[in-house]
Amino acid sequence: MPMLSSFFSSPWLVFGTAILFRLALLIYGRWQDANSPIKYTDIDYLVFTDAARFVARGHSPYDRATYRYTPLLAWLLIPTTWDTPAIPNHVWFDFGKLLFAAGDIATGWLIMRILVKRKGMSVQQALKYASLWLLNPMVANISTRGSSEGLLAVLVVALVWAVLEGRIRVAGMLLGLGVHFKIYPFIYAASIWWWLGSDGVPEGADVSKKIKAMFTKKRIALATNSFLTFMALNCVMYYFYGVPFIEHSYRYHFTRIDHRHNFSVYNTVLHLNSAHSTDSSFKVESIAFVPQLFLSVGVIPFLLAKKDLASTMLAQTFAFVTFNKVCTSQYFLWYMVFIPFYLPSSSMLRNSRLGLTALVLWVLGQALWLQQGFELEFNGKSTFVPGLWLASMLFFGINCWILGVIVQDVGSQAGLERTVANPQHKKDR
Repeated sequence: MPMLSSFFSSPWLVFGTAILFRLALLIYGRWQDANSPIKYTDIDYLVFTDAARFVARGHSPYDRATYRYTPLLAWLLIPTTWDTPAIPNHVWFDFGKLLFAAGDIATGWLIMRILVKRKGMSVQQALKYASLWLLNPMVANISTRGSSEGLLAVLVVALVWAVLEGRIRVAGMLLGLGVHFKIYPFIYAASIWWWLGSDGVPEGADVSKKIKAMFTKKRIALATNSFLTFMALNCVMYYFYGVPFIEHSYRYHFTRIDHRHNFSVYNTVLHLNSAHSTDSSFKVESIAFVPQLFLSVGVIPFLLAKKDLASTMLAQTFAFVTFNKVCTSQYFLWYMVFIPFYLPSSSMLRNSRLGLTALVLWVLGQALWLQQGFELEFNGKSTFVPGLWLASMLFFGINCWILGVIVQDVGSQAGLERTVANPQHKKDR
């Protein structure tokens, strides 16, 4: 279609549309908040801004109940507490949403740059794939409602860029910052570690040479810089806020049993455990991390990382979210940001029927769960068994099938990306 070709040939048009789309959602969101009992603004955003208000008054962000994030986020949102004659507080209140939406746009720009430089695409072709993020209604909705995932997306895609460009020290710092900001990016250390390795050691080499080959300069630089960045941030936050920082930013996420708005296959079990205390020392959700980490940190990066780094990170994240004991709509953005890198060489694009089937099943699986969840949370009907449980199992099964397709696609690639993007003569930076 000539009109679409003309649209995607201009970065100004694509990025301008993405920005206007988000501004329109912000304006609509203000109207819905003022006129509807169902609010557009995410409850988490109210938690963020309340925490920022505590910080602005010289208190701890953890004085706000349910604030479970790094203080960095509250610090970034201090402008939401401002009130000036020129710009009143109700305008400043949306500063965080604008910041998160700007993160979306910056992420889209990075995606385009990587596709052009590392994948050899034309700008027009790269914009089409980047638009899967930039013009995605789900992405725009989540960020303009006040979810901070847009900021994390920038860090993760910047991490991909830094590794592919050979800027390993920068990559290490971004990895450390990302894990501090939200724990789950630690899984990417495994795929980057394998991607940075040599092609192997000579047959018959002794054990010491094999061990030495594991610890290349690039791998050591990645590990050192990520660890130092992560620990430096933690030390600063601990200095200011002490034990509550450790408790709410880290320990809480290992023991949480959220069951509301939770698509996870563990949803029903978590609800039962939250409603009925038990003396049993064994709880099934306590071992949920075993298959999750086995796939996302062990098997997937080991088998796929040298094929295609970004697509491997998609598979890792998809497995991590699918097998996580807590899974909300925001978590889907964690893997959606990698789709523009995976899709060009995927069977889902080559076989339109397969791609359409995957998309329809993924959407229908969510819709079925949301219908059951709405009946439970808004109408007060007990839909746990069989409705909500079956919906969770179905969505889990659909995601496992899609994960299998992704893994098979990445595994069948020739691994040329690493040869082009990581030449042996390129020096560490």
